[in-house]
Amino acid sequence: MWLIFAILSSFFAALTSILAKVGIEDVSSNLATAIRTCVVVIMSWVMVFVTNQQSGLGEISKRSWIFLILSGLATGLSWLCYYRALQIGEASKVVPIDKLSVVLTLILAFVFLHETFTWKSITGCILITAGTLFMVL
Repeated sequence: MWLIFAILSSFFAALTSILAKVGIEDVSSNLATAIRTCVVVIMSWVMVFVTNQQSGLGEISKRSWIFLILSGLATGLSWLCYYRALQIGEASKVVPIDKLSVVLTLILAFVFLHETFTWKSITGCILITAGTLFMVL
């Protein structure tokens, strides 16, 4: 089931880039990010209430709160930078560079989470990086 959600995530991320590129025309990238964020916040809370998961709010540990807040800050910074790059650059170049986050995630997971780095993942990182450079240069 995770694979279906991962594929849908990829599809919607691609759609997000195209819709954003069209939507930020003549709009400040910061304002566009704020609008997008409001929509995401509303949609997320609607899903919490539709699935009746709001009762879990009080059960979240202090540690989880800290890391979720930090993750939210990182997401906000990522979106602000992404929208600005998308506004002033070509989507066909901005998006591949943004997707280098895959490589950075694997490296950070290895360093901080002690996840296994295999020859397959190293090769994948090299190919993603090479493909990104090939696309943007």
